[in-house]
Amino acid sequence: MRLVHEPADGGDERTLASDVERADSWLARARGLMFRREVPADYALVFPFGAAKRRGIHTVFVRVPIDVVWTDGETVTRVETLAPWRSVATARADTVVELAAGGADGVSEGDTVRVVD
Repeated sequence: MRLVHEPADGGDERTLASDVERADSWLARARGLMFRREVPADYALVFPFGAAKRRGIHTVFVRVPIDVVWTDGETVTRVETLAPWRSVATARADTVVELAAGGADGVSEGDTVRVVD
């Protein structure tokens, strides 16, 4: 699997991450990127929720800065870089993606981000 970004302005499609893990279980969602010493530049953790509603992400026990992308129907609703240990952010989404800081550079609201096989 890989995580693909398509700009809303019709720019070129690009791969944000080619090492994609899905957080499908309750435990995987609760743990997220907590306790990891590093997040590889080509890695993404995808949280598929199935239905859109307000989704919160925190960085308690997350040791490195991360980029977070919230999407609703593959359309980006928010992108944030969160500092380790102390950040909280929310947005409406049916899917949330966590990447290494800088992994979502160039991604903006209205763009498309999706997982492809």
